[in-house]
Amino acid sequence: MSLLTGSDERISPWGKAAAAAILSALLLLVIYHETFLAMVNTWRNSETFTHCFLIFPISAYLIWKRRSALARLRPDPDYRALVFLIPLGLIWLVGNHANVMSVQQFAMMGMIPMTVWLILGWPVVSEIAFPLGFLLFGVPFGEFLIPPMMDFTADFTVLLLQLTGIPVYREGTYFSIPSGDWSVVEACSGFRYLLASITLGFLFAYVSYRSLWKRGVFVVAACIVPVIANGLRAYLIVMIAHWSNMKLAVGVDHFIYGWVFFGLVMALLFWVGSKWIEQEPAVPPLAAEPSTSTEGDAWRLPIAALLALSVSLLWPLRAAYIENKAASRQTPIVLTLPESGAPWRLGDALTAWVPSYIGADVERQAFYTDGHHTVAIYVRYYRYQGPGHELVSTQNMLVSQTGSEWKMPGESSVKINLGREKIDAVEGRLLSPGQSLLTWRWNWISGDYTGSPVLAKFLEARDKFIGHIGDEAGIVLAVDLSDDVSSSRQALQGFVDAMFPAIDQSLRQAAAEARP
Repeated sequence: MSLLTGSDERISPWGKAAAAAILSALLLLVIYHETFLAMVNTWRNSETFTHCFLIFPISAYLIWKRRSALARLRPDPDYRALVFLIPLGLIWLVGNHANVMSVQQFAMMGMIPMTVWLILGWPVVSEIAFPLGFLLFGVPFGEFLIPPMMDFTADFTVLLLQLTGIPVYREGTYFSIPSGDWSVVEACSGFRYLLASITLGFLFAYVSYRSLWKRGVFVVAACIVPVIANGLRAYLIVMIAHWSNMKLAVGVDHFIYGWVFFGLVMALLFWVGSKWIEQEPAVPPLAAEPSTSTEGDAWRLPIAALLALSVSLLWPLRAAYIENKAASRQTPIVLTLPESGAPWRLGDALTAWVPSYIGADVERQAFYTDGHHTVAIYVRYYRYQGPGHELVSTQNMLVSQTGSEWKMPGESSVKINLGREKIDAVEGRLLSPGQSLLTWRWNWISGDYTGSPVLAKFLEARDKFIGHIGDEAGIVLAVDLSDDVSSSRQALQGFVDAMFPAIDQSLRQAAAEARP
């Protein structure tokens, strides 16, 4: 497709349209530069998402390959794209208010195809729908899958060990066999394998097949095979270490064996998939480039581009207004925990363990006893929600995956009474060589209590959306875990029944001190 017409070498109408679309997409990334730079920083700092640097070049190459087909189309602004562009901006705003970066990034990346649609029209965007949609693979997303994938890997490995006849003792993602102890940590979950396989699977299916059913079958295989392969990888590593008396597959070679095995499995998957490759029909050469506009339509492209960028600019402006409003609340926080609440009174320390919460404005902890049990309470108070200062974050956890003597086999939801209401808190067990604890944790969001991180993010977004900026706090309770778990639960519930009114009052009083 020539971008030059006539002897005077003026830019053709198609060239103007392409330039308008590309420039608008680049300006969109400038408008949402904070979201885009956060995405790039994740690519740079996380080995899991390093491959995302290739997403934009691959998308551009796939579009370039469609240039012969695009030359046959007439780019024409289509304002129906606003029906999708406006909600995507609204979704970005909600994600910004809730400090959910992946929502912001998906919305931003989704705006690029909608902007192209608005400027070039539906026939053009439908021709390059996959290359534009492929941009979504640049969003660092999916880490919520790591815990269930860790559980699956542990289940799969333990099952194969038992079928092999090796005795196994398991507790959560930790298990022991006669030759040594093992644990399935984040790096062993197989998430990296799954992410790489899905990305390559979609790309291979698009390039290699024309029929939708073949594409669908291969994508499903690319989702399932790496999960099973990772389970086999974990099992084989344990068996290699077991057979070598813990001399092999316990150091760096642990990861080398894993990647080699995964590489072989993926090579096999793509080799099998190549047996059914469908060639794309050749596009006959274009005799003459179609006319795309008249003199009267000269302003349609810049108007469409300006409209797309104007709509996209509304949401960051609203977000900036809310941020300025939040910044005006940076007043000192006065938060005190109650001294007593019959029959509970301040007592000796229960444990040296503390939860790991990042960026809290104020941290409080205390230990109470009723003469039979000692309960620890930890409050992490947040006034300003921003990067590195978020209550609901994957960085906030009870036990770090590495460098801690404490282990957490798992957590589950539990109903607890908070005054007249019941909420779903999160119950967990903490184990160390010298102590076992039962924990309850939940969040306080502008006066509402919930143990659900999803609901907590919704409440954050709701408050900011209506212009209300509220304080938040994370509450963690811990008590010694007895052989009778119900006894430990009763102790925690008894503490909540007696102390909750005073703790709730302390939180509300601290929040009342914030004044714009």
